[in-house]
Amino acid sequence: MAGAGARVPLGRCWAGGKGNGRPWALALTPSLSFTPPGFTRWLSSASPAPRLCVVGSGPAGFYTAQHILKHHGGARVDIYEKLPVPFGLVRFGVAPDHPEVKNVINAFTQTARSERCAYYGNVTVGRDVTVAELRQAYHAVVLSYGAEDNRVLGIPGENLSGVYSARAFVGWYNGLPENRDLKPDLSCETALILGHGNVALDVARILLSPLPLLRKTDITDGSLAALACSKVKRVWLVGRRGPLQVAFTIKELREMINLPGARPVLNPADFAGLENAIKDAPRPRKRLTELMIKTALEKPGEKTMEVQAAAPREWGLKFQRSPQEVLATADGRRARGVRMALTRLEGSGDSAKAVPTGDVEELECGLVLSSIGYRSLPLDPAVPFDSRRGVIPNSSGRVEGVPGLYCSGWVKRGPTGVIITTMNDSFDTAQSVLEDLQVGVLDASASREGFGAVGSILRSRGVRPVSFSDWEKIDAAEVARGKAAGKPREKIVDPQEMLQLIGH
Repeated sequence: MAGAGARVPLGRCWAGGKGNGRPWALALTPSLSFTPPGFTRWLSSASPAPRLCVVGSGPAGFYTAQHILKHHGGARVDIYEKLPVPFGLVRFGVAPDHPEVKNVINAFTQTARSERCAYYGNVTVGRDVTVAELRQAYHAVVLSYGAEDNRVLGIPGENLSGVYSARAFVGWYNGLPENRDLKPDLSCETALILGHGNVALDVARILLSPLPLLRKTDITDGSLAALACSKVKRVWLVGRRGPLQVAFTIKELREMINLPGARPVLNPADFAGLENAIKDAPRPRKRLTELMIKTALEKPGEKTMEVQAAAPREWGLKFQRSPQEVLATADGRRARGVRMALTRLEGSGDSAKAVPTGDVEELECGLVLSSIGYRSLPLDPAVPFDSRRGVIPNSSGRVEGVPGLYCSGWVKRGPTGVIITTMNDSFDTAQSVLEDLQVGVLDASASREGFGAVGSILRSRGVRPVSFSDWEKIDAAEVARGKAAGKPREKIVDPQEMLQLIGH
């Protein structure tokens, strides 16, 4: 065994997995014995055990905790979460028909069960306990609370009935407590999704999927009932730029093209001449564009044509259109369509900009879903926050001007990337914490009480945290309810019901 504080340098870019283009997509999960290249392992420490805490139990929070626990044999990590239940967007963002993406929960569970890790759900940092109080109780505090808001369109009519953010819609069908009462109106035939990312395709797929497919997933009971009554049979996905700038990935596009009972409608004129433009494009972009070109321009086989002709639903991509206004019905209450500015592209590739041409068109629809991105919010007045960029100013995860405070994940770099991006980003922050412990920037010789201090504060404020074993009781109840309905689980969507179940 190496001596106290000895460092074994071992590797950095090991990103071998494939994300699927969504911010919470699946990637390779490191085994507990593997040290990523370029990271250093602290094998032992003669100093007192550092007490660290992580705010947020999504992928960023768990990967940060995992890396610290793996590479510092004495560190103790407490994870705080505002909901009773853990896992963030893995539970509430991943589409219900993508269960394989949720397998990463197994690794997070292993971390949470470590004797040096504790989970405290039902604790809202910034309200139940302040960041300043956490900083007094721990040697280091890592903020990994993600992006709990969405970007707004900033156009007239955005607040009409029938207009929703994709974030809220995804939260609704995935059982996010704050969205459980959304009750989206699905009584129209045409839905318009603004955005060309994987979340937009997720939403389109859920709207158009045959019910027998959804019944086998962990989609919530309430949203399944609403979708069973849905009249939506046509979905347009609209973007400001062109086919070469779409943000979705080939796996999701292929799923959409092959969706039973739904026919793709792509305008051949949008894809004419694109073969030459993608000759030197990176392979993922080239393959994605080739699939769109094939779908738009090639005549399908006879069997496929028959299937598509009989399909009761359809979806399509519209390009170079920027929303100007959501149009209201005669009574001024509901959405009836969107006025679009037609655009032309200046520049090429990912950096191309959409510039209005002066022409407009109106697209009729009764449902508008805005899928233009997520946004982080400030947590506590004591934490610096860049409102324009929606991030905490930092250097390698070290919060600017506040020693001992760190950040990881979306609140560190913005709401972009796949889960492997978040994993590496979180390891980077964890590494900064370990380095600061090693060189004495963080003084672990002075003991800190950790949850001993925080627990007293929470009790005095009438807050009862939820433990990981409490979560496992909720988990078992959800799985049992799901089994009775032929589903992997039936999510409990009311936090009060969760707390009653565990006797809080």
